Amino acid sequence: MQQSALNHFIKNTFFKYRVLVLVVFTAVTLGMLYFASQLKVDASFEKNIPLEHPYMQTYLKHQEEFGGANRILIALEDTSGDIFNEDFFKALNKATEKVTAISSVNQPQVQSLFTPNTRYIEVVEDGLEGGPVIPATFDGGQESLETVRKNVLKGGFVGRLVANDFSAAMVSAQLFSVDPNTKEQTDFIAVSSQLEQIRTELESDYPNLKVHIIGFSKMIGDISNGAQDVLMFFGIAFIITAILVYFYSHSIQLSILPLLTSVVAVIWQLGLLTLLGFGIDPMSILVPFLVFAIGVSHGVQMINAVGKNVAGGSTPLDASCAACCRLFIPGMVALLSDTVGFLTLLLIKIDIIKELAVTASIGVAVIILTNLILLPVLLSYAKFGKSFSKRVTKGAEKQTFLWRKLASFAQPKAAKVTVLVAAVLAIGGVYFASEMKIGDLHAGAPALRADSVYNKDTAFITDRFSIGTDVISVMAETKVDGCTDYTIMKTIDDFQWHLQNLSGVQSTLSITSISKVLNAGFFEGNLKWKVLPRETATLAQSIRYIETSAGLFDKDCQYMPIMVFTNDHKASTIEQVVSAVKQYKQDNPSDLVDFKLAMGPVGVMAATNEAVEAAQYPMLIGVYIAVILLCLISFRSIRSTLCIIIPLALVSILAQALMTWLEIGLTVATLPVIALGVGIGVDYGIYIFSRMLDFIREGDPISEAFYKTLNLTGNAVFFTGITLAIGVSTWMLSALKFQADMGILLTFMFLFNMLGAVILLPALASFFYRR
Repeated sequence: MQQSALNHFIKNTFFKYRVLVLVVFTAVTLGMLYFASQLKVDASFEKNIPLEHPYMQTYLKHQEEFGGANRILIALEDTSGDIFNEDFFKALNKATEKVTAISSVNQPQVQSLFTPNTRYIEVVEDGLEGGPVIPATFDGGQESLETVRKNVLKGGFVGRLVANDFSAAMVSAQLFSVDPNTKEQTDFIAVSSQLEQIRTELESDYPNLKVHIIGFSKMIGDISNGAQDVLMFFGIAFIITAILVYFYSHSIQLSILPLLTSVVAVIWQLGLLTLLGFGIDPMSILVPFLVFAIGVSHGVQMINAVGKNVAGGSTPLDASCAACCRLFIPGMVALLSDTVGFLTLLLIKIDIIKELAVTASIGVAVIILTNLILLPVLLSYAKFGKSFSKRVTKGAEKQTFLWRKLASFAQPKAAKVTVLVAAVLAIGGVYFASEMKIGDLHAGAPALRADSVYNKDTAFITDRFSIGTDVISVMAETKVDGCTDYTIMKTIDDFQWHLQNLSGVQSTLSITSISKVLNAGFFEGNLKWKVLPRETATLAQSIRYIETSAGLFDKDCQYMPIMVFTNDHKASTIEQVVSAVKQYKQDNPSDLVDFKLAMGPVGVMAATNEAVEAAQYPMLIGVYIAVILLCLISFRSIRSTLCIIIPLALVSILAQALMTWLEIGLTVATLPVIALGVGIGVDYGIYIFSRMLDFIREGDPISEAFYKTLNLTGNAVFFTGITLAIGVSTWMLSALKFQADMGILLTFMFLFNMLGAVILLPALASFFYRR
C-alpha cells in the first residue's frame, strides 16, 4: 500500500511535470555554480587539534606567553661544511629579517644568532659579563667571526641555533593563529609561499647555501600543492569511468547522463559549502571527488534498471518512471546510510574531521536529489535505437553462466564452506587489527612522501641539530617565585632527568638545566658546581640573567615548562614519553609541583592520538547502529539486516588488519576512511537484498532468488564496485602519502564489500532463510 502511494506520488509529481523539474534543477545548478566559484581553501592549525582535550587546555592556557605548537624552523646550510664566513652570516641576517617581516610571525619570539634575545653569559674576574652573540661591532671579518664562534660556545647554542657540526644555523619563529595586522585567520598557505620565496631568493643569491624549512605552515603549503593533483586524478577517473559506463550501458546517452548528474551533485555540494560559510581544507579536498564516484555508482543502478525495462519493451518514459519507483526506497536507504555514516564523524572532537563529516554528508545528501529525481527524469527523454534491446539481451545471455556460479554460494554445502572461511578471516583479522597503531608510524610529516622536500628537510634538521619541531613541553605549575625554592627546583630537575634518559628523547631543556650551567660558571666552570644551589639567594643569582623571552619561565616564576626534544613523532615515541610522565606523577606525588601535559607540536600529536583512539570505537558503533536501524526500517527483518551487516563488519575488520600489515597508523587522515568505507559499502547489500527479498517472499529458493537478483542487478553491482575502486585507486599515485593511503584502503573496502555482497551475503541468507 505504501509502495503504491509512493509510486503514485513519483509519477504524478516528478514525471508529470518533467519540464518544471528540469528548469528548477538547471536554475539551482547555475546558482550553486556561482557560489562554488567563491569557495576558498581554508587551512587552520586549530582545526587539526582536539581543543577540548585536557592537554590542549594546558596548551591554550599558556600559548600566548610561551608560544604555541605552530612553529617554523629555517635551517641555512653552508655546503662547504663551515658557517663561519662572511657570506653565510649575510644570508643568515637576511633570512632573519625576512622571517621577522612576515606579518603573522610573533616577532619577539623570533630567534637566530642575529636576534637580540640570543645572548651569552660568562664569568670573568670582575664578575659576570654577557651580551648579544653577534655584537654591534660585527663586520664579517675573520676576527668578528671568531668572536661569534666563542660566544656561540659560551651561550650553549650549539645544537640549538647552530648545528652540532657547525655546518648550519637556524632561524626559529612562532606563528599567530590570527594575523595581528589583518585581524583575520592566518593564511598558512600564503605563509608557506612566503617561506618558499625566502628559500628561492637566498639560494639564488648565495650559491653555497642550501635552505631547509619545516613547520606546520610549510607542511600545509606542501599538502595544498600536492592536493592540486586531485584535479588530474579527477580527470583521469572521469575518462576511465566514462569509457566503462559506455561499455556497460551500450549507449552514449546512458553514459553521459549519470556523469552529468554526478557533476551536478559536486557543484551543489561546493556551492552549499560556501553558503554555509565553510571553506575546503587541503586534507578533505578529496571528498568532492568521492561524492562524484558515489554519484556515478548509484547512477549505474538507475541506468541498469532503465535499460532492462527498455529492453523488455517499455518506452523510455515508462521505463524511467518504473525504475525510479523501484529504486527510490533502496536508493534512499543506501544514501541515507552513507549520510548518517558520515555524520557519525561528528563524534570526533577535532574540527577538521567535523568539517569532513559535514562536507561528505552534504555531498551524499545532494545525490539523493540528483540521482533519484534528476537522473530518471533526464533518462525519460533518452532515445534508444532498435539494436539497443538486442545488445542488452545478448549481454545478459553471456553472463548467465557467471550468475549461476555465484548463485551456488547460496546452496547449503557451499554456504557452510563460505561462512567457515569468513569466520577464519574474521578471527585472523581481529588478531592483526588488534595490533593496529594509533598515530604516525614513520618519521617526518606522515601526510607527505618520505622522499618529499619537506621530509628531507626534516631529516636534515633532526640529524644536524639537537632540537627540531618534535618537541613536547610539560608545564610545571607551582607557587609564585617557585624558581627560587630549592625543593621545587629539585623536583623539576629530577623529573627532567627521568625524561632525559628515555630512549626516544634526544635532549631536554628547562630553567633548572640552565641554572646549573650558570652556577658552575660562578666557580670557573668547575663541573662539581654544576648543581642547583640550595640557598635561595644563590639560586636566585643563578637564574637572574635568564630572560623571560627565553620561554623557560613566566614573569612570576610560577609556570616553568620542561621541553623534551624527541627523536621523532612516531606513535611509539609519543606513547613512551606520555606514559613516562603519567607514571612519574603517580610514583612521585608532589604537593609543590603539578606536571601538566602538554604543549609543543608533539604535545598536540599526543592529544590528537588520544582523541582518535577514544573516538575510534564510538564512531564505528555509531556508524553500524545507524546502518542497522535504516536496514531494519527498510526491510522490517532482523535476518535481512544480519545478511547485510555481517559482510560489512568482516570487511571493516580486514581493513584494520590491512592497516597493520601496510604500517598505516590510525590518524586524523585515516580514521574517517573506516566510516566512509562502511557507509558506502552498505550500498551493495541494500541493492541486492532489496530485490532478492522480493523473490524470497514469493516463495523462490534462496539460490534461485539470488540468481534472479543477479540477472537484474548483478551487472550494476559489479560495475559499481569496479568503478568506485578504479576511481579511488588513482589516489595511490598522489604525491601526498595520506591520499595514497586513503586510496589503498578505500579501494580495498569497495572491492571487498562488493565481493562480500555477492559471495557471503547469499551464503548467510541460506542459513537465515532455510524455509
